[in-house]
Amino acid sequence: MLNLFKENVHIAVGSIKTQLMRTILTVLIIAIGITALVCILTVVAALENTLSSNFASMGANTFNIEQYDISERMGRNNEHKVDNPIITYPEAKAFKQKYDYPLTHTSLSFTATSNAEVRFESKKTDPEISVLGVDEYFLINSGLETTKGRNFTGFDIDNNTYSCILGSDFEKELFKDVNPIDKILSIRGAKFKVIGVLKEKGSTFGNSQDLRVLIPIQVARSLFTAPDINYTVSVMVDKKELLNQATDEANNMMRRVRKLSPIKDNNFGISRSDDLINKILSITQYLGISAWVIGIITIFGSSIALMNIMLVSVTERTREIGVRKALGAKRSTIAFQFFIETLIIGQLGGLLGIFIGISGGYGIAAAMSFIFVIPWGAITAAFITTFIVAIVSGSYPALKASKLDPIEALRYE
Repeated sequence: MLNLFKENVHIAVGSIKTQLMRTILTVLIIAIGITALVCILTVVAALENTLSSNFASMGANTFNIEQYDISERMGRNNEHKVDNPIITYPEAKAFKQKYDYPLTHTSLSFTATSNAEVRFESKKTDPEISVLGVDEYFLINSGLETTKGRNFTGFDIDNNTYSCILGSDFEKELFKDVNPIDKILSIRGAKFKVIGVLKEKGSTFGNSQDLRVLIPIQVARSLFTAPDINYTVSVMVDKKELLNQATDEANNMMRRVRKLSPIKDNNFGISRSDDLINKILSITQYLGISAWVIGIITIFGSSIALMNIMLVSVTERTREIGVRKALGAKRSTIAFQFFIETLIIGQLGGLLGIFIGISGGYGIAAAMSFIFVIPWGAITAAFITTFIVAIVSGSYPALKASKLDPIEALRYE
């Protein structure tokens, strides 16, 4: 059996070599379909990995209390959308003082400005720096780390010290070859001592997370006065099994802070860290479906082309088939020979399509600053797809070849 298999593979390879140009064109047709499928699935995998990495920065076992919930912030439920009031500082402060669920840490923060200019000695940044007012739990609840220096302490926050923590990009822009710790920066005319530098986070939806300055929340409130400042309350739970109960308790507490009657709906949103990433990733499934639709349409054309070339091959080798049958070859042997030939062409097209698809997907992911990962799912899907294409496209030509009458085949010119 093994010798017969080797012989059929040898015959199939020889036949492919004799029709090299036709084989190359067929392989390219198959590769186009597989490339479309693998390329899109590769980009989708990179997008999902990027989203997971970006939103993991929200911190594990955390939830945020904000003006709107996830669905409203993502543009859904517009037909039922209501204008929720902003979360004011007195409300955020009252929540933090009254919420005492065990094993939780509550943080208050707000974006003071998104267009500040930061100066160090004679150097200055573009006026595109975000300044956030935060407290001592902001870094922990947000999943942020410092690579140099330290986090804010309760003393820094309670005493409104003019200290700051910088994003990692400031080391490239203002502090080349200089340790930024204990250096003095100027923001809006106020002097701040650098006490820490954050670990690099990259960009989220094109917004750099590494060009921001964190300062104590009360200092930020005194320097950046604006109407309708919206605050974010973040709560971290030390034990995951307590997250549901802690979220429910926080919901009840915020309702009491806002004096909502039992018959009224929430006029604020609670976003859990795991809910947020699941909501975002659910959107990418439509991209995956699109990839399959495009790939299947193209692969359908490829299978027709592959079947056509094999039918032509059967017709051209009718006399050869007659000779083999006259020498005692079984119908199954003839059918297997042509099936192996189809399978080889299909897998060659699949391998080429996988290589081009991954390369194209990597290029697109790099251009869009996505975090590339090897798309094992796409590779597996491509192999399975090409195998199915080979079976579907090769079955009829192989069956037709096996049914040829040896006497009529020997007469064929």
